[in-house]
Amino acid sequence: MVSKEALQRGLSENTLPITGDNVYSEIQKDILRPVFVSAQMAHDTFVKDWIINGEEDAQQITKYLKEIKTKNQAISSFLVSDLTKNYYYGDGLLKTVKENEPRDQWFFRVKNLKSDYETNVDADLANRDSITIFTNYRVVDYSGKFIGAVGIGLTLDTMKRLIDSYQTRFQRTIYFVDKKGNVVLSSSSFRQKKTNIAQIPGLEQLSKQILGNTKNDSLHLEYVNDNGSIFVNSRFLPELGWHLLVEQDLAGELQPLQKLLLVNASIGLGITLTVILIVLFSVRRYQQRIEKSAATDSLTKLLNRQAFDFVFQQAILDSERSRQPLCVALMDIDHFKKINDKQGHLIGDHVLREIAAIAKRSLRESDVICRWGGEEFLLLLKNCTLEKATSIAENLRTTIAANDFSRTTDLAKTKLSLTVSMGVAECKLHESEDSVFERADVALYQAKESGRNSVYFSE
Repeated sequence: MVSKEALQRGLSENTLPITGDNVYSEIQKDILRPVFVSAQMAHDTFVKDWIINGEEDAQQITKYLKEIKTKNQAISSFLVSDLTKNYYYGDGLLKTVKENEPRDQWFFRVKNLKSDYETNVDADLANRDSITIFTNYRVVDYSGKFIGAVGIGLTLDTMKRLIDSYQTRFQRTIYFVDKKGNVVLSSSSFRQKKTNIAQIPGLEQLSKQILGNTKNDSLHLEYVNDNGSIFVNSRFLPELGWHLLVEQDLAGELQPLQKLLLVNASIGLGITLTVILIVLFSVRRYQQRIEKSAATDSLTKLLNRQAFDFVFQQAILDSERSRQPLCVALMDIDHFKKINDKQGHLIGDHVLREIAAIAKRSLRESDVICRWGGEEFLLLLKNCTLEKATSIAENLRTTIAANDFSRTTDLAKTKLSLTVSMGVAECKLHESEDSVFERADVALYQAKESGRNSVYFSE
């Protein structure tokens, strides 16, 4: 009974939530990738300009769509122009969509969407009407006017195989339901005959709670059916508009535990303690890895904005206790959009990584740097007066301006130089976090207005 209670608590509080996070990470990589790819397509200036300029060369867009489809291993990639109503895909012009055609209603629905995109399951005309999960993304011109829709699709069979692989790897039952509770995607071995969670015995009592969670927070729930206790980890995926449910049957977990209990009783307390220590060490180590991943920007390996907020609050308290000055510096890369547009996003990513490395080398060991967002970085300078902080920022600015970013990459064919603008502010006594960041942002704006490649400070 003690082992059973421990297992229940471990499944509910640790094992199942961690598995749910793992599955969510895999979904982000595999299932949510079409959303990210479609977003890139919709914001690609080539796509916008091609539509705006009158769709003159159809070969250009079909070549582009074919490349998107091949690169992302999708079953379909498409663009529909609102001007001509032409439906383009990787092999050319498929058709002209019509408002009175039932199969074309999706386009006019997307046109009137309040959100940027939708995910829906539909038959794909370009692939012999195979059932496909489409990501339909709105394309707007530079003034925000709707000019078309783009996206890619994965077949339902492909998605089912992904779910099957997740279940095999994690030994959990995994499926998706829409906002109404309908099961929209599950494995080929899904046993429930009901297609809505409000009709599944035991789970119907939790359906309102599951569907009412519209944030990306995990719910740890439990229900009972004919097979015994079932633990459920549920979270809403705003990118798909679906709820992810990961279930674990308690009875299946109890069988190996009962055998292990007998073995442990015969071997003795020493082996039991060793196993417990190994399990605790493994769980703690994995939790640390998850915490590090959640606090780190994946591209630059710097702290992300959420983690920096915690560090900043601690620094404020330390500064007030020790009566030592504390400064922040907001740094922005000048004309970064031109680098991305002219030389590509790979060069842009390389620049961000290089600037992060230069900043780490230039700052003191006690200083903290984080990626604030896009091409902006935020520096936290502890035990540092405004004058000294401005000097540190100026040194960093000149170091970056003198650096040749092409030396550390094969992507750039010519010398690559750039500059940064910085705004510095000193934290005043009992000043709010928003206030000091706002003053640093105002100083940064002054630096940009004064011709960029400079450091300004706020009194």
